Amino acid sequence: MLVLITGGSGSGKSEYAEQTVLQLGATPRLYIATMYPFDGECHLRIFRHRKMRAQKGFETLECYTGLKHADVTGYGTVLLECMSNLTANELYQEGGAKKQCVEEILEGIYKIKNQCEHLVIVTNEIFSDGMEYDRETRQYQRYLAMINQKLASMADAVVEVVYSVPLVHKGETDISPVIKRESEGV
Repeated sequence: MLVLITGGSGSGKSEYAEQTVLQLGATPRLYIATMYPFDGECHLRIFRHRKMRAQKGFETLECYTGLKHADVTGYGTVLLECMSNLTANELYQEGGAKKQCVEEILEGIYKIKNQCEHLVIVTNEIFSDGMEYDRETRQYQRYLAMINQKLASMADAVVEVVYSVPLVHKGETDISPVIKRESEGV
């Protein structure tokens, strides 16, 4: 099963994605992290997130570019977070695919999807703010939009998380876990 989860910054999509993985149940679980550690703050954030995920039974693979080289054989469920970081890395990082980033990333997705039982992908909704961006940023947005559209067409389920509320746009709703915020005492 392929599940695509989208939403704006701070929407609760990451927590929802992790809960979806736990609900799907297939183990072992792998988290493919795509955030490049640019500075000390990023390193601390990555360390904190890795520790939290380990408590949920996730192993972590850092993958900034070259997703097609990741071997996820033997994992029941893979969580890839997030597509917007991976796209930026492939487009701008040294050794990235640059203008071939869409094809490069989709090749990696196809490979991973065929190696595991469930693939959950997190992406960002960056298209609705009404802002005018420079040419380079608009190109990044076009590439991410192309990837997101292809993933949505491939996905068994597409869920948008808005203010921690999952809105199912495609697929079965029985895989949609209810997010319980820490402020609710959970």
